[in-house]
Amino acid sequence: MTNAITADTFRNELLKIAIGGLVSGVLTPLLPAGLDWLDVRPGMWQLAVVALPFAVLVFIVVRWRSANPLWAAVVAAIVTMIAFVAAVNAAVYIDGQMAGAAKAMRSLFAGLAGGLVGSALMALGIALLPAGPRKAASWMPMLVTGTVAGSLLALDNSLGLDRTSLLYPVWQAAVAVRLAVALRR
Repeated sequence: MTNAITADTFRNELLKIAIGGLVSGVLTPLLPAGLDWLDVRPGMWQLAVVALPFAVLVFIVVRWRSANPLWAAVVAAIVTMIAFVAAVNAAVYIDGQMAGAAKAMRSLFAGLAGGLVGSALMALGIALLPAGPRKAASWMPMLVTGTVAGSLLALDNSLGLDRTSLLYPVWQAAVAVRLAVALRR
């Protein structure tokens, strides 16, 4: 009976985290327009600010689902922002390297590269926290999910849905849930 209650509670927590991922995924593509409206100069810090909604979610997940101290949750949020910047740069780099390919193919590989780089940096950074899981097997589901879901972003890009992304919230929800599961082990 206790196992059933624990499993049910964990499922409810994962649902809340997924909803948080959907919300952060809706907010993230809207932030560049807000920053453009404020007329701020573009740069890497602006990309990091765009990652803020997901970084806040990661902060909440790390604080809630692990025995890490407050400072470690802040570090996890900062790592997430760094991972976001690196993921975008990796995607742009791959897109540039495939200049002669069709747009859909470039977007697909750019999404895969960005998803892998972003989720790998997040996993590495959070694994180094005091209560972070150290075994690579704990992080593999998050890496696979981040990479594969990164390719879904290619579909948004191919359809011209950069500002009103339909699949970006799915990516953020999936990675946040996988993070919570990794922290549970």
